[in-house]
Amino acid sequence: MRVTQIVPSLEAQYGGPSRSVLALSSALARAGHDTELLATDPTISASRTAGSLRVEIFERSWPRRFCPSAGLRRALRTCESDIIHHHSLWLRTLHYAHRAAVDRGAKLVLSPRGMMSRWAWRHRDWRKKFARAFVHPGALEAVHGWHATSVEEAEEIRALGFTQPVCLAPNAVDAPDPAAVAHATAHWHAACPATAQRPVALFYSRFHQKKRVIELIDLWLEHGPRDWLLLLVGIPQDYTPALLDDYVMRQSGAGRVQAFSGINQPPPYSVASLFLLPSHNENFGLVIAEAMAHGVPALVTDTTPWRAINSDGLGWCVPWDDYAAALKTATAEGPPALLTRGAQAREWILREYAWDRSARDLATFYAQLKGNSP
Repeated sequence: MRVTQIVPSLEAQYGGPSRSVLALSSALARAGHDTELLATDPTISASRTAGSLRVEIFERSWPRRFCPSAGLRRALRTCESDIIHHHSLWLRTLHYAHRAAVDRGAKLVLSPRGMMSRWAWRHRDWRKKFARAFVHPGALEAVHGWHATSVEEAEEIRALGFTQPVCLAPNAVDAPDPAAVAHATAHWHAACPATAQRPVALFYSRFHQKKRVIELIDLWLEHGPRDWLLLLVGIPQDYTPALLDDYVMRQSGAGRVQAFSGINQPPPYSVASLFLLPSHNENFGLVIAEAMAHGVPALVTDTTPWRAINSDGLGWCVPWDDYAAALKTATAEGPPALLTRGAQAREWILREYAWDRSARDLATFYAQLKGNSP
């Protein structure tokens, strides 16, 4: 089967999709499907291969916020794929995918990547209305099938009135490379010496309102153990590390919280005893899976699709109103008990969430859509 995957960017600053779409595309290529991955970048055009996967990057033009790219548009005009699978909404790249599917007779599959939750749909809703009318007009209605990474995301798609078929194929995670883990540990011990001296609760995600970063700082300063460190590492968006550090100082929390940019830095999972993500919403939350793969148990809100970690004793997935109590419970266990819990979480996540399995489920879905061609 010929498959074109499109993601607006492979830059790390755009979070999980920059990694997960590449991994998914590679898994499809390993399974024998003729797969290409197309993306845009603010400064470069480039081509490369990753195993049997072809990766093409096209320079982005103005206004870059909407990811327009004449090179990507031209490439899709000659696309011969059976399936055109676009990841994310509200950007011009979806318009190119939509038009190419219509012009070339391909099936259009869309992964909303968390952008169809109630919180996300209402956040700056005027931008969504503008994008739907002018950035990619008619694209959502023209989709042949949706790709959801969790049951919750599939329900969100249905709740918004879309009736096309939905494939549930979660993101996955690979076992961390021991050499990379050792490098990351050394890096963060040097960058933040307190991580080598105290138990660490880690927040690692975008510094965005959706993630409740400020609320987490407030909660930690009121309820977190004083001998622990809250380490905030993220991609600056609504907040910068300097802004967060200044906020901590103004709340008289010096020494209890430290913030760092995660851009071009190794993941800090290996220095943590507990992972925290109190997000308003996550369609999957790749960093949660990655934390568990590193043997770090997670405390997350139940607006992420990780309730299974409660029943299996692997971590805590609770309502925001119960987050403070759960934080006290988790940190009271202490690093040795959390290490044992994390080892169980690692075994579970690596067994249940594999890229080859997700690629296989998606390929079956693609074949069904292709077979349903009029």
